[in-house]
Amino acid sequence: MTDAVVLLPVYQPDERLVELVAELRTAAPHTAVVVVDDGSGPNSARLLRRVGDLGCAVRRMDRHRGKGSALKEGCRYVLRAHPGKDVVCADADGQHRAADILRLAERVRDTRAIVLGVRRFDGDVPLRSRIGNAVTRTLFKVTTGVTASDTQTGLRAYPHELVRWLLTIPGERFDYEMAVLVAAARHRCPIEQVTVPTRYLDGNASSHFGVLVDSVRTYRPLLVPAETPGPDAPCAGR
Repeated sequence: MTDAVVLLPVYQPDERLVELVAELRTAAPHTAVVVVDDGSGPNSARLLRRVGDLGCAVRRMDRHRGKGSALKEGCRYVLRAHPGKDVVCADADGQHRAADILRLAERVRDTRAIVLGVRRFDGDVPLRSRIGNAVTRTLFKVTTGVTASDTQTGLRAYPHELVRWLLTIPGERFDYEMAVLVAAARHRCPIEQVTVPTRYLDGNASSHFGVLVDSVRTYRPLLVPAETPGPDAPCAGR
């Protein structure tokens, strides 16, 4: 049982979204699930109706704006519909299991920290994922002084105290998640890590991450000069 809201940003989703929602419904029937569709278009309407029929709140963007925009739309909805609830963000492309999502929900409830679901980068991991994470992990450590074993994970839990703050972080696409992590580290927010199974299907072929353009966007927050957190920083000094 958890009081967290599960937030699933999706773009051109497939049956794996329905499978994940059904899995969540079985494991935690009273947990609120919010699906934000990032402008997938009419072809996704039938599938989104199906998850709506399973009890999800479905929010649809008017056009494709990027993962960061979808996450922010989900946070705005949570603030209106579920004030005071923690939020667990997850990908619905088969990488994340309901059991791991619920583990993070319990951890954020107990620690009041940002919780990352971190993968082990060994075994059958696509080369671009292995190299990309190694580079960003190193840059993140150099830039912030904080060690995070998986800076690119989409499985993250945020205490409700930070949900409104998440809306202030710049970034509309894949750069947004890195910008959040960098800002959290610079504001001295506590960051916890929970190891989760690494699952890639068809070499992560379903990912919408553009290797060149989105990699540049992802690295950009790491290159912005550090700012000293002021008195209103959400976690400063905690």
